[in-house]
Amino acid sequence: MKRSRCSFAALAFAVAVTAAATARADVKLPAIFGDNMVLQADAKVPVWGKAEPGERIEVRVGIDTAATPDAPNAPNAAPTDAVTQAKQTTADDKGQWKVVLDPLPASDEPIGFVITGKNKVTLENVLVGEVWVASGQSNMEWPVRASNDPEKEIAEAKFPTIRLFQVQKKVAADAPAEDVVGQWVVCGPETVGNFSAVAYFFGREIQNATSRPVGLIGTYWGGTPAESWTSREKLESDEALKPLVTNWDALDKREQEAGENKSRQSPHHPAGLYNGMLAPIVPFAIRGAIWYQGESNAGRAYQYRTLFPAMITDWRERWGQGDFPFLFVQLANFMQRKDQPADSAWAELREAQSLTLDLPNTGQAVIIDIGDVADIHPKNKQDVGKRLALSALAVAYEKEDVVSSGPVFKDVTFEDGKAVLSFDHVGGGLEAKGDALKGFAIAGEDRVFKWADATIEGDTIVVSSPEVKNPTAVRYAWADNPEATLYNAEDLPASPFRTDEWPGVTDDKQ
Repeated sequence: MKRSRCSFAALAFAVAVTAAATARADVKLPAIFGDNMVLQADAKVPVWGKAEPGERIEVRVGIDTAATPDAPNAPNAAPTDAVTQAKQTTADDKGQWKVVLDPLPASDEPIGFVITGKNKVTLENVLVGEVWVASGQSNMEWPVRASNDPEKEIAEAKFPTIRLFQVQKKVAADAPAEDVVGQWVVCGPETVGNFSAVAYFFGREIQNATSRPVGLIGTYWGGTPAESWTSREKLESDEALKPLVTNWDALDKREQEAGENKSRQSPHHPAGLYNGMLAPIVPFAIRGAIWYQGESNAGRAYQYRTLFPAMITDWRERWGQGDFPFLFVQLANFMQRKDQPADSAWAELREAQSLTLDLPNTGQAVIIDIGDVADIHPKNKQDVGKRLALSALAVAYEKEDVVSSGPVFKDVTFEDGKAVLSFDHVGGGLEAKGDALKGFAIAGEDRVFKWADATIEGDTIVVSSPEVKNPTAVRYAWADNPEATLYNAEDLPASPFRTDEWPGVTDDKQ
């Protein structure tokens, strides 16, 4: 029997409509949920996605998919009583749904992860362990293949229970994107080379310390400022930060009137990277975050005193996990060393970073000793990862026996023409690396700083100079590229500081 063209057209239309309806009905997960992922152990785990409005969704986890002798369809069948938990919900009128799994125990053996609606999504090779977000600018983006000993590191990167997720770069100037582009991969010589060296070396240390699987989510972009990683709402809520938004709004408007759109595509756009590369993975359950950034905000250190804590608070509010651990790297030493004490934009930015430690559950990795005079990207990322991991062991894992930091300035008293400095994080004791302590400068009321003599006396340091009879201020390692020689016995460097700007320290301590 002959069919008319109209009949074929009608049939094709019906097939297309049916296919479209089926596609709309499919349960879909964001990219952050996928094969090879790591779920955070011992914490509530949000799971979310899209489906047809009103569609009933079930999330089942913990199904043992290993071969069982009694299972009739071995090796893939699993008894129904192996399901450890199942959560149900209904997609809302926009097709969005979310469930929250009860805390799961750590597991280096794959668990089952199945989402069922009108279709079924099964995720394979899912582990449960420690999940960390790694973010920042180029020193966080710097890959393993360009760090120290890349051939050796890549060849030895055989860690099947470390998993890597790298977020593709994206600017979203107007509003949070629905999803990111990326996928979980098993850490190995074939996958680790282009991943963040700092994140990988950090994750390796965390696995060694916890014996748990580790998931690392890399979301970073070289040359970007902190305001790009902060939501518009948070920036607008602070009068000191609001101009960051309004100035760009004015630029956006001028460009649109001229038929251009460059500013809206810039990774420097306030909230642009938060919207494009961070918001879509919130609230994926995590242990915490590591951050290496600041170079792009050097020169705006006093603003950074407000901006950086605001960004951290913003992330924590959005994630809804409370004050999760947030660990950051202080700027390394860089540029030519100066003969005399002088002001330094990089020193001021380091100070702003240190002041952020007033926020709860924060930690700082000081790397003032492993920078490169000629390269803003020092290649020793191994020690950066180790020092971040020490901070994590203290802050996130509450290891009381871990010395997680080098000496941190606490207080100063001035007496008999000398300054006496005391410190936190002394560890096994203060030590000088080299023949003597260097990098200390002292000044009187004229604020003209002179290089000073410094000696260790117990857990204090006594600083003086024959050129300064009545000192009122001390600075240590206060330069772009200082001569930093103060450590503790655990070989961790002291954080640079100046007493003349430190909160709680005044000149009247005579």
